[in-house]
Amino acid sequence: MSTDILIADRIEIADLLTRFALLLDEKRWEDAGTVFADDVAVHSPRGGELHGIDKVVDFMRQSEVEGQDTQHTTTDLLVDVNGDQAAVSANSTVYYYRDGQAPHFTGGLRQRFTAVRTPAGWRLREVRITPAWTREN
Repeated sequence: MSTDILIADRIEIADLLTRFALLLDEKRWEDAGTVFADDVAVHSPRGGELHGIDKVVDFMRQSEVEGQDTQHTTTDLLVDVNGDQAAVSANSTVYYYRDGQAPHFTGGLRQRFTAVRTPAGWRLREVRITPAWTREN
């Protein structure tokens, strides 16, 4: 694989994780197909194991708390591209807040992903979320 293709893949995968965070923060569930593969598997303490984009979207919709918003910040991104698949890891800090107020809860997450190249671009096929810490503010 050429260096130019590898760099382009890494940039697209970094953008994919940003789109994932924005999808969660903006609650744009109808755009889930721009982030997840149809056969996505999500493993998290809150949702358990979810398989398929429809189940993941249903869980995200049902998990909404009225009047509460989130801000996800993703850092320490590491991408290992191997052909049409990539192993990705990142840390994330999630701030839970009400409009115009300081966060009332904050959590640190460790995330591991499997991203796959699809005809529409890179998508997340597997998501593993592990809480590292929480703090009530």
